[in-house]
Amino acid sequence: MKLSSKPQSLSPTPTLFDDFGQSRFASKEEYKDALVKQQEKLFHVQQSYFHQKKRAIIVFEGWDASGKGGAIRRITEKLDPRGVGVFPVAKPAKEDQDKHFLYRFWQHLPSPGTLKIFDRSHYGRVLVERVDKLIDEDTWRRGYEEINAFEKTLSDSGIRIIKLFMHISSREQRERFEERLHNPFKRWKLTEEDLHNRKMRKAYIEATNDMFKHTHTSYAPWHIINGEFKWQARVNALNTVTARLSAGVDISPPPLDERLIAMASKQLDVDEGLISD
Repeated sequence: MKLSSKPQSLSPTPTLFDDFGQSRFASKEEYKDALVKQQEKLFHVQQSYFHQKKRAIIVFEGWDASGKGGAIRRITEKLDPRGVGVFPVAKPAKEDQDKHFLYRFWQHLPSPGTLKIFDRSHYGRVLVERVDKLIDEDTWRRGYEEINAFEKTLSDSGIRIIKLFMHISSREQRERFEERLHNPFKRWKLTEEDLHNRKMRKAYIEATNDMFKHTHTSYAPWHIINGEFKWQARVNALNTVTARLSAGVDISPPPLDERLIAMASKQLDVDEGLISD
């Protein structure tokens, strides 16, 4: 059955905004407290996914210098590294360019019991490839349908999909670029491509809002993260990921293995009565 390029979307469809408000954190201590609590919750969710053999993909898109890397580091910081991986998406290699654009993403799907983070993603088809005219209009428009079919297939096979877009203002991006330019330890982060993309901001806004319109679906909805304030953005990204992973999932610890308890109690000389859920 052919999927429509305009699937039934959640309401309302996200749209990029101009009003970023104020940070909800008045101090670093307040931020750290919220961060640690949310990281602990996410760790328990990861354990549940491992024990129940569930899997998920966390997609990160957003402006250059919007905090994607910082958010990813805070998400993975307290997780078991054996159960989470990051796929840093860059320009496809020559052998991948000769194949369908989704081919390389199929190669990085999470195995049962694990999470996979896409640092940028298959949405390059309808963002950078569209904006820089690397493909014709018919091709990028067809990309919406192909992406929706890809994500629907993953969702139907039990892979949960969480899509985050890190959003910052042009002014904030300029300040972060300037900081990178003057900091020798961050200068490597600023590239010609970043400066080119900044000049194309208007085109990217149009492409991003079109992306939300056509690919914000019930099985893979988009979430815009206010990235203007780094502390708040990291906690909000963690909150969103934890909430989406937890929805409809039993995150309580698995029941104790009575046979193992008896064996361990005997070998370790521990009172079985002291061991409980």
